Amino acid sequence: MATVLLVRHGRTEANARGVLAGRAAGVGLDGVGRQQVEQAAARLAAVPLVRVVSSPLLRCRQTARAILASQAGSPEAPVERGLTEADYGEWQGRALNELMREPLWSVVQSRPSAATFPGGESMIAMQTRALDAVRRHDDAVEASFGPGAVWAAVSHADIIKSVLIEARGLPLDRFQRVAVAPASISVIRYAAGGAQVLASNTNADDLARVLNEAER
Repeated sequence: MATVLLVRHGRTEANARGVLAGRAAGVGLDGVGRQQVEQAAARLAAVPLVRVVSSPLLRCRQTARAILASQAGSPEAPVERGLTEADYGEWQGRALNELMREPLWSVVQSRPSAATFPGGESMIAMQTRALDAVRRHDDAVEASFGPGAVWAAVSHADIIKSVLIEARGLPLDRFQRVAVAPASISVIRYAAGGAQVLASNTNADDLARVLNEAER
């Protein structure tokens, strides 16, 4: 069985200002974000990756480039639209402290399975296409490189949270109980008997050790 490392992009200026960037073009890493990504890439240097799949948005592509630069080999580097940020519709570009006053905010926090962003997508649709993308690439990686292969998916907090919650066998309504910090790395291994979450929201663990221990 292959192993996927879910990597959140580093911090952006929008993150620092408390703005929901969504799918807006040109939102790249800020200085802190670049440092975070370099640290994540250094952690991943000890893990030979066969593929680094990225959301098409700039902040993720920047993160993916740093990871690719840290690899001794030449992993495949496709862009995957299924990993792009949630379509927040009319919420995109608005300040979080303003959005907190919207009635939908409490739904997103307590019952995300019932939330649909105005002019955007539902959180269930977001999770469905994210899971499809991750499982599709995971199957392809195992078919091409064997069951010991490791690959990375670079995406966004809400996308990664939705994938992690499903891997834990929990409903989407537990979504907000999962934390995914900028440039954090989570590890999932899919198998016939179900998914194993080997690590979640890590920023310091020795990833090579985590993977080796999972083989024992």
